[in-house]
Amino acid sequence: MLILRSHPFSPFGRKVRIGAALCGLADRVRVEQADTLDPKDSVRAQNPLGKIPVLILENGATLYDSRVILEYLDDLAGGGRIIPASGAARFEALRLQALGDGMMDAAILQIYEGRFRPAEKHEPRWLEHQTGKVARALAALEAAPPPLQPMIHVGIVTIACALGYLDFRFEGRWRASHPNLVGWLDEFAWKVPAFAESKPQ
Repeated sequence: MLILRSHPFSPFGRKVRIGAALCGLADRVRVEQADTLDPKDSVRAQNPLGKIPVLILENGATLYDSRVILEYLDDLAGGGRIIPASGAARFEALRLQALGDGMMDAAILQIYEGRFRPAEKHEPRWLEHQTGKVARALAALEAAPPPLQPMIHVGIVTIACALGYLDFRFEGRWRASHPNLVGWLDEFAWKVPAFAESKPQ
């Protein structure tokens, strides 16, 4: 049994859970909650960075971060399940994964600014810098939503998780001005039941 150290609110952990399902490996992955702020949590030994997600293999070795874990799961499933093997399709999937990861990073940094710094010490230029990343990514995706055929690849999963995180943490405010993406995410959710199953509560 593989063990996924994560947290229900982590969009990166959600990404791995959906990827595992698409690879047909969901029943081989047990999710265990980690607390990255607790110095006593073993996640700091499993990943020296103290970040999630971490995948603990059956031999006790660990893999991190979400990109590496999904490479491993795709390989374990025989390859080409969520990451195209080569060519333009592979690099398009990886490009979209980078875009979605960047959106999630920027959104999380906005949350951390509010969580770890008192309001009087918030840095407006820093927040504007992060919100600008998300806004530009949303605009690019609204203009050209990634096709959901011929395969649901890692880039598509990552974009969906990024939008899901904006729904969860920012009350879905992106939806009002991005109707193409709203429809795209609805179709993704219909095609991938693991998206609803992994929704943070």
